Amino acid sequence: MSDAQKTGAPPQAPISWFPVPEESELPENLQGLFRKAREALGFVPNVFRAYSFRPERLSAWFNHYRMLHEPTENLGAAEREMIAVAVSMENGCLYCLVAHGAALREALGDPILADRITLDYRRAGLDERRRAILDYAVKVTNEPLECTPEDIERLRSLGLTLEEVWDVAEIASMYNFTNRMSLACGKLPNEEYHALFR
Repeated sequence: MSDAQKTGAPPQAPISWFPVPEESELPENLQGLFRKAREALGFVPNVFRAYSFRPERLSAWFNHYRMLHEPTENLGAAEREMIAVAVSMENGCLYCLVAHGAALREALGDPILADRITLDYRRAGLDERRRAILDYAVKVTNEPLECTPEDIERLRSLGLTLEEVWDVAEIASMYNFTNRMSLACGKLPNEEYHALFR
């Protein structure tokens, strides 16, 4: 009889369908990343642990992720997390909805609004600018062939710079990649995320 059966606890599901290396086996730069995550969050995100199956890819992905989440004047940390959850809801990505739902709660400082945006941004009472940003991110996700210069001009008319409109498209595209990798690898979010910033 397993420990889970003895205690009545549900069995622990694997965080990925691929092998997850021991932290001590990873290159020093990734061990440092894990240490920093543990200091900041109290745990290492499972996406880091799962992605460490291909360490060089984890390093490249994380550097790209970090650049895309650098806030700018008209596209702050909260809007960037909103894009993450809107795209992840379209793709049904459990990992990113849970992890970035927590990050959005932190960025907004309003857990109710953050949960509403995560579950259905269209009914969350967003202003025109934020709604347009998320509509464009979802269009990039679902109908990229339908994107037009008018989409870019619409966001510029609402105050985004051309570089920030590019960022919206790039963040949406990156989360489409990340969502698909999470779904294809069976990644599960850390349980700790569910209680963060409530």
